[in-house]
Amino acid sequence: MTNKPSHPRHELDGTIHAPVRLSIMSALAETDEVDFAFLRDLIDVSDSLLSKHISTLEKAGYLEVKKGFVDKRPNTWLTITDEGLAAYKQYVNALQRIIGSHRSKQ
Repeated sequence: MTNKPSHPRHELDGTIHAPVRLSIMSALAETDEVDFAFLRDLIDVSDSLLSKHISTLEKAGYLEVKKGFVDKRPNTWLTITDEGLAAYKQYVNALQRIIGSHRSKQ
């Protein structure tokens, strides 16, 4: 019989846990759709770093990427999926439980 880990850190989603990916998920959880350039500037990262982390989140099914044009210029829009929003909420809940467990011992 194996014991299930009880500390909430075991519930943290490694896909979301990286600071840039957490920043992306946090921004997307607050809106319907975000433009790539806006998100890049909001979380203060380079195009290439943002693209790399978007790819990871897209492969996990946490966000959708839509490409199109605005005034003949290519543009990319990002949307969090239902699965991504659920994973983000669970991640935040685990963080709150970790923080709360330390507060109660002070």
